[in-house]
Amino acid sequence: MTADPLLELARLEGVPSAVAAAIDSVDAVLRDRGLRTLAPEAVAAALLTGARGNAALSEDPDRWLPGAVRLSSELTTLAPVIRVAPAQALARAHVLLARGVVPEESLGRITADPETAARMAGLTDLLVSSGGTSAVVLAAVVHAELASVAPFGSGDALVARAAEHLVLVSAGVDPRGAVPIEAGHAGAPAGYRRALDGYASGTLAGVRGWIVHCAGALSRGAELLGTSLRH
Repeated sequence: MTADPLLELARLEGVPSAVAAAIDSVDAVLRDRGLRTLAPEAVAAALLTGARGNAALSEDPDRWLPGAVRLSSELTTLAPVIRVAPAQALARAHVLLARGVVPEESLGRITADPETAARMAGLTDLLVSSGGTSAVVLAAVVHAELASVAPFGSGDALVARAAEHLVLVSAGVDPRGAVPIEAGHAGAPAGYRRALDGYASGTLAGVRGWIVHCAGALSRGAELLGTSLRH
């Protein structure tokens, strides 16, 4: 059996504690992921917060917000598919996001070059086979890979942020998609971009910094949810 390639990343200095802190933050607001009953309107408000955060990090928030809202509203529908048929889930995510923004024939279609195809095949294998890795680490890597590869040629970073959330939903970290990790990223946009650039550099320090950043974004998302529930 091939070793999970993400296990070593999950052991990098600072990553285990950052992941544990993020999970603790989520558990604190969701009371062990299910003991607290979230009203439908609270979930809807949280999904909207996530969509706004996702769009806010784009080059044209107003242009992408309607699609980000559509995509956010289907997080729990797409989540069961992301680890079973990743290509299908990602294509559907792009269709939801980019409808009305890009030509119909470009919706859900990956650009046809060998390097992109190879990177996406590797990402698909990772999603299907990485069963033992922390979901936070897997979600972070999926996010960064999609943002770096830009397979669709439009809206890729928004799909990448949604894909991170899909992995967390599918793993039961955030079963209702109510923790707006996208808004957690948007709360520190300069840090988000620096961390993503660090991942793209390919160094262990850059990858480590990115994973720690994503864990922090999850914690910030949990804090935002907790604040909204108290009001």
